[in-house]
Amino acid sequence: MYNLISCLILMFLLPLYLLYGTIAYAAERAHLPLPKPDDLKYRPIHFAPPRAERVLLNNGIILYIFEDNELPLLNISAVIRTGSNYDPMGKEGLTELTGTVMRTGGTSALTGDAVDEALDFFAGSLHISMNRDSGLINLSILKKDLDEGLNIFSQIITKPAFEENKLKVAKNLLIEELRRIADDPKKLAFREFKRVLYQNNPAGRFPSTTSVTNIRRDDLIEFHGRFFYPENIMISITGDISKEEAVAKIKQYLGSWNESRKYNVVPPIPAKQKGRIYFLTKNTPQSIIICANFAPGKNDQDTYPFEVLDFIVGSGGFKSRIFQEIRNNRGLAYSTGSFYTKRSEYGVFGAYAITESDSTAKVLSLLRSIVEDARIKSVDKKELAWATKSINNNFIFSFQSADQIARQQLMIEYDKLPPDYLATYRDKITKVQPEELKRVAMKYLSPDETVTFILGNESTYNQVLTTFGNVSRIEDQL
Repeated sequence: MYNLISCLILMFLLPLYLLYGTIAYAAERAHLPLPKPDDLKYRPIHFAPPRAERVLLNNGIILYIFEDNELPLLNISAVIRTGSNYDPMGKEGLTELTGTVMRTGGTSALTGDAVDEALDFFAGSLHISMNRDSGLINLSILKKDLDEGLNIFSQIITKPAFEENKLKVAKNLLIEELRRIADDPKKLAFREFKRVLYQNNPAGRFPSTTSVTNIRRDDLIEFHGRFFYPENIMISITGDISKEEAVAKIKQYLGSWNESRKYNVVPPIPAKQKGRIYFLTKNTPQSIIICANFAPGKNDQDTYPFEVLDFIVGSGGFKSRIFQEIRNNRGLAYSTGSFYTKRSEYGVFGAYAITESDSTAKVLSLLRSIVEDARIKSVDKKELAWATKSINNNFIFSFQSADQIARQQLMIEYDKLPPDYLATYRDKITKVQPEELKRVAMKYLSPDETVTFILGNESTYNQVLTTFGNVSRIEDQL
């Protein structure tokens, strides 16, 4: 399968290479200047993402299976509909600790140390991570060790022991990690930026020393009981295994797990805010600036033009407007650009820069003006063509492994996206028109709703206050 993906990518790039080589040779013979690669004309190349097979088990577990016999390896991933958005008030960090101690704290049949020894013995790898709106358990093993691996995998999902001593270690490590955030200005800035952006919403609450200290073993057991049941779990299985064998093995180890319940409390969508500048004082020679607005989510058709807009404004690298103006033309930032993160129901657009303290007000003015230009001026067709082609070319490289293929299709169902989302993605990006970019910029990038966060020293605060006024001081909450 990996060879197939490599061949598809090669088929995409080789015609361009051969065409350019032929033209270059002819131009050299005729003493003509070489054409620019972007000006080359060639037939459109069609790419259809390979599909994983979907199976629904009787107990409600959904499987996505993609066979790849190139190597005797297997990747098994369980995605759980949970996340830190469900952390109780005053016990932020519970989701993260639940995932950590599920992995380290053993099962009803094996101690945590015994799990580690077993995985080491057959070179298996098992990781658990908890995000804001999902949990992931990933197992990587050799085909010959499938039964041993699935035995541990299934026990951790269904019967974690949450050993008290392992919880104590995990809490101490998390508290130490929180203490170190203050030493990393960029990490601190983006954490506190989210706090002010998501005010009065679970997405804006983060672990603190106090909240982690408040968490007990019973909290982990209760959290696991709320979210870990068959209908709340989706599993992808990829590698050297047939559909029939994959279904049989999952039934063998998880088929008798028949707990059924529903946890219907859904975290609210963050509310838009009035535009304001928030300032966190830190004695540092650099300032970190983030200007953010809420944007369309994955299920909104505006996501396609907005993704192109974001690429042009700042996420497109060297040729993007923010990078060109602030970094290349003026040399005012060490790092600058934009980002567009998408959830099912909403997204967030942010323009950012890391600059010297003395340049803070100037860089903030430039970020604002570049975003405002996107609202009032039309994008020319050449810039639009560069963005859509770049996005579509990058899209192909998200299918380089069997695990990527199956996981992406699983997440489409997880996020309640249309089944043809991947198949139609490139076409919808290609069809974006200049007037759509201006429309979504006007709709989502209102300066009256822009939340601006700045981390910098006291002289920077005075500079920003003098230039812009209406600045609110905040303190970190670690």
